[in-house]
Amino acid sequence: MSDDDAPESPRGEADGPAWRNFYGRRSGKTLRPSQKVYLSEDLGRLRPEGITREENPERRPLDLGALFGGRPVWLEIGFGGGEHMVHMAARNPGIGLIGCEPFVNGVAMLLGKIRAAGVENLLVHPGDVRDLFDVLPEASVSKAFLNYPDPWPKKRHHRRRFVTQGYLAPLARVLAPGATFRIATDIPDYVRQSLEEVPQAGFDLVAQSGEAWEDWLSTRYEQKALREGRVPHYLTFRRQG
Repeated sequence: MSDDDAPESPRGEADGPAWRNFYGRRSGKTLRPSQKVYLSEDLGRLRPEGITREENPERRPLDLGALFGGRPVWLEIGFGGGEHMVHMAARNPGIGLIGCEPFVNGVAMLLGKIRAAGVENLLVHPGDVRDLFDVLPEASVSKAFLNYPDPWPKKRHHRRRFVTQGYLAPLARVLAPGATFRIATDIPDYVRQSLEEVPQAGFDLVAQSGEAWEDWLSTRYEQKALREGRVPHYLTFRRQG
């Protein structure tokens, strides 16, 4: 059996499995000297401790009150180059925003944007969002974003998409009742799978549109899609309860 065909480990446990498959790139082209500086000087203070199993083997819940001073918490899953995340943090200074991204080049780009914008109400987990799900308190997040996720276009890889129950069930656990979950994608089949899978995890579809949200900031991935003739789709779900 190849690695591609191996069954994935379960993802819905409250304390998380001891080992998980991970698909996707961890790094890309060589970082610029300035990006290496951002990683060495800034990531440490923006990265909350207690997410990884090595730091928190008992999987104790994070103290979000201590991290964000009691502000509402938002989550961006796979922030890419970080432009949307920084935009949201700057636009909403009264919230705390956690972003997850395992791709180190994207993390470095985000850190540069944080320096330039001077925003202070966000934190960064440079790893798998499932590790964060394990330690986020139940019903602690009031809004979540999934912008231009990896489409995994081959049919046999569709189970790797975020919009499967292995990811959606723990997301539903950490979202508060009534919380908003936004998805932006340029892949029609990703829309199809989202409309099938997300409601099964305890969400209601609020809106499906070709028009972006009023507070949306177009990302580099969206601009690439538009240049290549692909049409963006914007889905809004609400956590039931």
